Order: sequence, then C-alpha cells, then structure tokens
Amino acid sequence: MTELHTREASTGAGDRSRPRAVLPALCATQITSWGVLYYAFPVLNPQITADTGWSTGATMAAFSLALVISGLAGIRVGRIIDHRGPRVIMTVGSAAGAVSIAMVALAPNALLFFAGWTLAGLAMSATFYQPAFAAITRWWAPDHIRALTVVTLAGGLASTVFAPLTAALADRLTWRATYLVLAAILAVVTIPAHALALRAPWPPAPPSSAQTEGTPRAVVRSRPFLLLALAFTLSALAMYAVVVALVPLLLERGFTTSQAAWALGLGGAGQTLGRTLYAALARRTGTTTRTVVLIALGGMTTAALAVTPGPYGLLLVVSIAAGVVRGNLTLLQATAVTDRWGTSHYGRLSGVLSAPAMTASALAPFAAALLAPPLGGTPELFGLLAALAMAAAFVAAGASPRGSKA
Repeated sequence: MTELHTREASTGAGDRSRPRAVLPALCATQITSWGVLYYAFPVLNPQITADTGWSTGATMAAFSLALVISGLAGIRVGRIIDHRGPRVIMTVGSAAGAVSIAMVALAPNALLFFAGWTLAGLAMSATFYQPAFAAITRWWAPDHIRALTVVTLAGGLASTVFAPLTAALADRLTWRATYLVLAAILAVVTIPAHALALRAPWPPAPPSSAQTEGTPRAVVRSRPFLLLALAFTLSALAMYAVVVALVPLLLERGFTTSQAAWALGLGGAGQTLGRTLYAALARRTGTTTRTVVLIALGGMTTAALAVTPGPYGLLLVVSIAAGVVRGNLTLLQATAVTDRWGTSHYGRLSGVLSAPAMTASALAPFAAALLAPPLGGTPELFGLLAALAMAAAFVAAGASPRGSKA
C-alpha cells in the first residue's frame, strides 16, 4: 500500500508529493462516475417515462435538481479539499453515488425518484471534475496542465463507453435493472480507487503568486471574475442542453435509439481528441483569446447540428466536432483560475466559478425539454442554444484581468 503514496517527483518548485497511483485512479473513476451518474440518464430516460408514466419534464427536473445541488455543494467541497485533501470526500462521494443510483432504480414513486437524484447531486459534487482538478492542481502544479489533460482524456471516454453500454443493457434488461448493474459498477470501481489511491500526504498550499490580486473574496467580486463566471454559465447552459438533447434530436429525425446513443458516444470520443490539442493551443494563444474562440466554436458546432438533418454519417462527423470543442472547453475551465489568479486558492475559487455554470448545466435538461415544443422542435432548440453560446463568447471578451496576456 505504501507504494501508492510514497513515490514522489520534483515539480520544479520544491519537492511536492506526486503519487503515481492518483492519475490512473482518477482516470478510471472519472470515466465511471460521469458514465453512470450523468451519461446513462439521457439514454434511459425515454424508457423511464414510458414505464412509469412520469412526464419527461418531471424526470428532467429530477436530473436537473441533482446538477443544481452538485454546483452549490461544490463550493464547500472545494474549500474542504483545499484544507484537507481529496481522499475522504471523494471516497464518501463514490459510496453516495452508488447508493443514489440504486435508489433511483428502486424508486416506486416520483418522490423517491427525486430523493435518489438529490443524493446523486451530492455525490457528483464530490466525484466529478472539480474535486479531481483541485487534487491534481495541488499535487502537480506548476505542470498541472499535462496531468489535467490525462484525466480529462479519460473522462471524455465516459459517454463513449457508457452510452453504448447503457443502451446494450437496456436492450436486454429493464431500466431499473440496468441502473442497478451500473450502480454496482460504480461502487466496485470508484470506492476502492479513491480510498486507496488518494492516500498521499496533502501538500501545503503554495504561496500566493503575483497574479492573485488581494484575497479570494476580492477576486470573486472583481469584474473579470464575474464576467468570466457569466460567460461560462451561458456556455454551460448551451453545451449541456446540447448533450442531453442530442438523442431526442436524432430520434426526431428518424434514427434509432442505438444510432442516437452511438452519436452521443462518438461525441465523447471527440472530447478525448480535443483534449489532446489543448496544451498546444494554450502555448500558442492568450488566455482571453483562447476563451472567446473556444466558446464561439461551441456555438458554431451547435448551429451545425441544428441545420444538418442527415445523412447519419454527416451527423456523426458534426457530433465528433462538437465533442472536440467540448473537450477543449473542459480544460479551459479547469485552468481558468490558475491562468488568471494562480493556484493558492484553487479549490475555493474554482468552486465559486463553477457553481453558476453547474447550476446552468443542471437547468439545461429541464430547459431543453420545456423549450423544444414551443420553439417547434429540437432543431429550433439547437438554433437558440447556438445563439446563447455566441452571446457567451461576447461576454468572455471582456473578462481579461489587468496585466494578463490576451
């Protein structure tokens, strides 16, 4: 066991622990956590509503509630990790995730269905990217981009692995049995991985850098921080609505559930490809320019999905392209705090920056289900989401801190 936490390497800024088991463990747990807690739902939701008689709006509201809770709880999770490290909170989050999905699977009524997703939201806040990013940034800074890229490369495979896997299970089992199988996979993979691999001593926070102007409270209240939070919020609303609405879009255009699931899954493969490009992009572009361009590209790929009725192969290409952009956006958000304000208070600042974006992503499934009918269909919804992403790019243009590289 000591091998899991005693191997270290120099960061170039003093000796700081870099436990080698952390990266492979977080790769496995990000794939599994996102796959079970997030990507399985859009595949199973049509069966859930058909079997239970609950409306799509109601089931989407339960899923959205989980994401809202995740965003709000993430602020507290970031502070805890800053002070105590990630091991306990991510292990407890993994256990809560498995229990929550079992609750969802066994829920006899909508009230317990909502209760299961409420617990799932707490689990998400403790197991998704933000706590993993906080751990990596502390253990690997200042060379954290490479480590973040490795973990997000793996996380990008969550939909690639779990969307088709969920569809295959659902073809043979009920949605309830499928979720029970997925809950067991979540428990077996993530609980021991977090408990054993994150045992390394938690290094002290590095001293505040010159990039950090004042206290974390002052940073949070600054104009660049507020504009960046708004830009990420609008972008997240558009991006996550696209992810959840992609399956309904393809079903509406006459494709099968399996074909729609593969389009969603290959979009995840695109995310993985996109993340391999981010380090080179970061070296060649300024912080603000990179932010504006990537958010705008998200709007363009969403518009392409809105106006492309087929053929299926072309839709797959567009879905992969959209995934490439999403993959870069994930790393853009992961490095937003360190690029502008340093690493000293990463967990806290990242939690606050991410909270409104997570809330927007939480509302995205419900908003998509609510807006598509009055807009005239899912293609029209995608047109609105594209406009929203372009507005986010405009806001991001004004979010450059003084003295930063544009």
